[in-house]
Amino acid sequence: MRLFRMAVAIDQQPHGFKPFSRSQRCKLQSFGHLDYNNFLELNQTTFLAFQAENIHRSFSTPCLPVNGVEDPPHPRIEIVRGSGAPVHALVVEVAVAMASGIQPIPLPSGLGGAYVFPNTNGNNIAVAKPVDEEPFAFNSPKGFKSNNHQMLVQPDLKRSIRIGETGIRELAAYLLDHGGFSGVPPTALVKFCHATFSDSSATVKLASLQRFVGHGFDAGELGPSLFSVDSVHKIGILDIRLMNLDRHAGNMLVMKQDNNGFDNDVSTTDLVPIDHGFCLPEWLEDPYFEWLHWPQASVPFSESELDYISNLDPSKDADILRSEVPSLRESSIRVLIVCTVFLKQAAVAGFCLADIAQMMTRGYCGSDESPSELENICLKVKASINNENVEDKDEEERETNTNSGIGGISFGNMNKGEWELFLEIYDKFVIEVFEDKKCKN
Repeated sequence: MRLFRMAVAIDQQPHGFKPFSRSQRCKLQSFGHLDYNNFLELNQTTFLAFQAENIHRSFSTPCLPVNGVEDPPHPRIEIVRGSGAPVHALVVEVAVAMASGIQPIPLPSGLGGAYVFPNTNGNNIAVAKPVDEEPFAFNSPKGFKSNNHQMLVQPDLKRSIRIGETGIRELAAYLLDHGGFSGVPPTALVKFCHATFSDSSATVKLASLQRFVGHGFDAGELGPSLFSVDSVHKIGILDIRLMNLDRHAGNMLVMKQDNNGFDNDVSTTDLVPIDHGFCLPEWLEDPYFEWLHWPQASVPFSESELDYISNLDPSKDADILRSEVPSLRESSIRVLIVCTVFLKQAAVAGFCLADIAQMMTRGYCGSDESPSELENICLKVKASINNENVEDKDEEERETNTNSGIGGISFGNMNKGEWELFLEIYDKFVIEVFEDKKCKN
């Protein structure tokens, strides 16, 4: 087995290491210098041309075989975005598997392409989701395709998430899960070269890579009565911060407790959250929280949970995303800030997880939909800003959203001064809203 020829894992961080590297002059060109959004907007023809022009060309001296005949290409993996020991370990394990000749196995579920990597012992270690195979991307293997970089406007999909941008949100969720509080598995954005996915003609694949979680069931197969309060709260806190639009039972996995199955005390079974591609929307939307009506959500936060919420810093979180996920749009980052402030003030006021989630969820009466309390708060704050330009842009935004059937409130149309003014008024107004609700209760 010639591992050194078949797989290369490269860490772009200065403190990292490079297992299976043949030599520095053979290092693959990184995607780090590319405009991610422009990359995603390429159609299939220009994408393949882009590969031929850029990916095979190295900044350093090319590797030339001694006998004048080039070696056949071998599968490689390279970190594009993501760092830390858990991410490094994950990429190394996948590199070893690829070096051993193991191919990614397609997963049948979902609307886009997803692949599991087993190791040499047959145990699954990672799940990869190529960017160009996301739902409605041009290489989607499930028959759902689109020819351009649009919103996910198909039925049952979220309109405030753009095609090809779910992978960066998977990474964002991991980066924001400070200290592994909510249990998001290690996640990175990686580049696969010459790996075998559904599109065998693709020389390179940009993909999200996440640690596979060994599990026996998902939450929908067991029912909420079996899950610990702590586990539900930790997932709920994450979902509120990120305004998760798609937290259903299938993406909360029931952890295996030991090699023999599950603990006898199943009432303390923990959950692991996965699939965060539909979080951090570009505007306030109607989130979906499967746990909203679970009894655990109505239990008050514990002291440790309140401490965690109190220590959240939305400004620092925003800086993390701007630095580590620069392709994530500012409008999505501002949604994170709005939701985190909302969570923090609600927790201080003594509201439970279910109360907070209900205020973020829209009301329905038959086919009629009404804005959530959070949306109404933001509308009032925006209306209070005495700036004609903002008012004009808000009116244009409402008209556009109404005509397209989208709805929602965007913060991306504000300049820096307008946004800072909004936050100042919003923070005070949210406190008043919660104080008023406490008095009424």
